[in-house]
Amino acid sequence: MDPLAGMDDSSTDDDSASQTTEDDPQVPEHQAVLHPPAPVAPPPTAVPRERPNYEARHVLRGHTMSISAVKFSPDGKLLASCGAEKVVKIWSPDTGEFLRNLSGHTQGLSDIAWSSDNVHLASASDDTTIRIWDVDSGLTHKHLRGHAKWVFCLNYNAASNLLVSGGCEGDIRIWNVATGKCAKTLHAHMDYVTAVHFNRDSSLIVSCALDGLIRIWDTSNGQCLKTLAEGHDAICQHVQFSPNSKYILSTAHDSAIRLWDYQTTRCLKTYTGHVNSKYCISACFSVTGGKWIVAGSEDNKVYIWDLQTRQIVQVLGGHSDVVVAVATHPLQNMIATGSIDSDLSIRIWSDGGPKPVG
Repeated sequence: MDPLAGMDDSSTDDDSASQTTEDDPQVPEHQAVLHPPAPVAPPPTAVPRERPNYEARHVLRGHTMSISAVKFSPDGKLLASCGAEKVVKIWSPDTGEFLRNLSGHTQGLSDIAWSSDNVHLASASDDTTIRIWDVDSGLTHKHLRGHAKWVFCLNYNAASNLLVSGGCEGDIRIWNVATGKCAKTLHAHMDYVTAVHFNRDSSLIVSCALDGLIRIWDTSNGQCLKTLAEGHDAICQHVQFSPNSKYILSTAHDSAIRLWDYQTTRCLKTYTGHVNSKYCISACFSVTGGKWIVAGSEDNKVYIWDLQTRQIVQVLGGHSDVVVAVATHPLQNMIATGSIDSDLSIRIWSDGGPKPVG
């Protein structure tokens, strides 16, 4: 079942507007009843959503400079992290054990992305290059050159035959993974490109930059199809498609996370309560248990919202500095978070379900 299939297009960020979804069924009025209905248990969708119950499981230490990204492998067996000290670290999220470093970049790293087969990992570096690593051996599989300035973000498409990257010169590059060659360069933005992401069928790319714009691109011809503007006080710094690719989730420097219908360029929902006015903080969807939005914060906490109601359902404390990196496990109720400067730890949080009563 599509994790976000219940998002109703009429659900807007206006509190007076309809918030109806498949999780909140409406019963027609004046329904004729021919026979007294037999008592039935309410359907599961009528039961209020349970809150998440994440608890600290592991604290991973080893980074010596600010962490910029954490990413679970698609099978959930490995966790990769990167930061300002030039190496990618590979961990076991289940045990918290450090497994290996991927070394080769000559400057710090801003982003990492896994291939769908769990074999390769791509890394974006201030040395202006991208490396594709063989994770098991720790060796560089491909070395991608072409960006004129620091590479800030990247992502594979679902088939992992394409890689999209964003650079600090404002360009987006689409790479042929098999050859390691740049297939297309888009002069996309007037400032740092801070996030790029393929939709589910790889036909579209969403990007955002410090110029305040979110843009949707046609992968095949490089044309800009839509532009969404956050506003002067809301510089966007992270963006991604929802799991069903019908919506876009963005974070911005006005301490708000927004869910967009990119077809209509309408903001459907806004999630607030965290602090984000300075750092490039990521947010992500969690769909293994309830339907949540998870994000870091400049008050050193991790916030979890109910996707539909926009309510904060849990706040995780434990980090001692800004939480810039978050990732959700693909199969389990597990979250990884990474912090900067005075903290430098990665924390693994698990939700074992509601506490037993009695």
